[in-house]
Amino acid sequence: MPTDSAASLSPVMPLTGRRALVTGGGRGIGRAIAAALTAQGADVTVLGRSAAALDATVAAGDAVRAIACDVTDRAALATAIASAGDLDILVNNAGHAETASIRRMEAALFDRMIALNLTAVFDGIHAVLPGMVARGSGRIVSVASTAGLTGYPYVSAYCAAKHGVVGLTRALAREVATSGVTVNCVCPGFTETDLVAGSVDTIVAKTGRTAEAALADLTKSMPIGRLIKPQEVAGAVLWLVSDQAAAVTGIALPVAGGEI
Repeated sequence: MPTDSAASLSPVMPLTGRRALVTGGGRGIGRAIAAALTAQGADVTVLGRSAAALDATVAAGDAVRAIACDVTDRAALATAIASAGDLDILVNNAGHAETASIRRMEAALFDRMIALNLTAVFDGIHAVLPGMVARGSGRIVSVASTAGLTGYPYVSAYCAAKHGVVGLTRALAREVATSGVTVNCVCPGFTETDLVAGSVDTIVAKTGRTAEAALADLTKSMPIGRLIKPQEVAGAVLWLVSDQAAAVTGIALPVAGGEI
């Protein structure tokens, strides 16, 4: 039986001493991941475009520091990552989806989706990987999407980018498999975020349906019957960066309520 003094000890925080950076860390899934890493003792930097959201994340104790940066600016991203120090954990979370049918899609929309959702992931990895390999350890997790495992109409550019993230993850994991660095991604289904709220608003505006009907349409393919919670995605990331997942690399883990 544990003694009273043993029961009063602080819980073990397995990520204490590890330095992490989360892109898109000021809201939604990114903030939930930052909070989960911080709760386990990691020294977390959040990076994103909204200084106000990032500052609120730090003020709430969900991260230690914040860096305002557009991840599609390659030079700025490299500088920001370098300023965060030698990273043990990189979570590529920043992303966004724009809707358009292929027939009406402008090339600029496609380019934006690839730049934000795929190229920025490559740039982040490219910045941290040499140091991780040199130190013989590291965790890279990218937040892809079920859109990286299947197709959805009207978001083909987003799907193309997220499929690219999954492919990049699988290829890189094989390249560095013996280095002590693991490379994985999580693939959330529709999640309670600003992104999904925007999708609901778009459906309402274009079809005249109610928000409730639009949400039901989005979740009808999910056996769980509801949106995924950001904290549920964060839990999957926590496992992938843990010591218990040291032999897990190259996977695309669905967090999608049975959809995939």
